[in-house]
Amino acid sequence: MTNLLWITAITVAMVSTPVTKKNLSTSANEPAAVSTTHTNYSKGKWIKLFDGKTTNGWKTYAKDSIGGAWKVQDGMLYLDSKAKKEQKLGGGDIIHEKSFGNFHLKLEWKISKNGNSGIIFWAQNDPSKYKAVWHTGPEMQVLDNGGHPDAKIRKHRAGDLYDLIEGPDTAVKPVGEWNKTEIIAKDGTLELKLNGVTTVKTTYGDEIWYSLIGNSKFKTMPAFARTFSGHIALQDHGDDVWFRNIQIREL
Repeated sequence: MTNLLWITAITVAMVSTPVTKKNLSTSANEPAAVSTTHTNYSKGKWIKLFDGKTTNGWKTYAKDSIGGAWKVQDGMLYLDSKAKKEQKLGGGDIIHEKSFGNFHLKLEWKISKNGNSGIIFWAQNDPSKYKAVWHTGPEMQVLDNGGHPDAKIRKHRAGDLYDLIEGPDTAVKPVGEWNKTEIIAKDGTLELKLNGVTTVKTTYGDEIWYSLIGNSKFKTMPAFARTFSGHIALQDHGDDVWFRNIQIREL
């Protein structure tokens, strides 16, 4: 299965859209990969990004605090879309204060019927330069594959590396059930897991990586997925979504 996914990732990069000199990264037009300074933790030590009781450590991107539509209940961090609409509570994508380069992230999520969200990583926390976290950080898709129209688009399904690489769509659980997600990034290799199934395994920072970006909706964003250290963010796409057991370790 792992070997097949490696082949799938490379095949997607090379054949989904013809690669030309115009969209293929070269040393002349591609900024060098940058690793920003990140918090120094003992390698291998798991730390909680969500304590199950408060929103400590999280804030809405480009804000000083977290929007009131993001709530904590029964050990879950969730977006209350009804409260956002009816009570005019703030939402928005939220970003964690800690930053990581090589990391192993674990969390659980469940999505509402017809819902859409995402887990973004390597996001750059600089609102003066970037309007949104998805302008800099790639995303592992969170989606109701059975109800949201995005599921009709390859590379937009739950477990995919959003708009870059598609994975098998059989790993996701039905709406209302918890999904276990892992994102592992280390020394140029990226792996996404959903409920124990590797949905994506690819390299990053190389020609294949930049050709994937060049053939995606992010090709006009010069800072997208080019800095391999940054923040974890959770997406507000306007739908109810729940997260729990969010933990990470530095590799």
